Amino acid sequence: MPYEKIKQIICEEFEIDEDDISLDTDLVADLGFDELDIADLCMSLEDAFEKEISDEDLQEIETVGDFVKHLE
Repeated sequence: MPYEKIKQIICEEFEIDEDDISLDTDLVADLGFDELDIADLCMSLEDAFEKEISDEDLQEIETVGDFVKHLE
């Protein structure tokens, strides 16, 4: 499931506790990500899933669940 892989990448790259991440976790409000963090995460996820996330789609992504929807 993409969610588990996304969660693992966030935990490893940003040193965030696994318990702090759910599908509803807001990247900015809950995790304190800025635009650069989100762009870095996007690139890591694109590499891991071998899928591209367009700039337009990236602007709509606010939660971990939004990434899951775009990568399923």
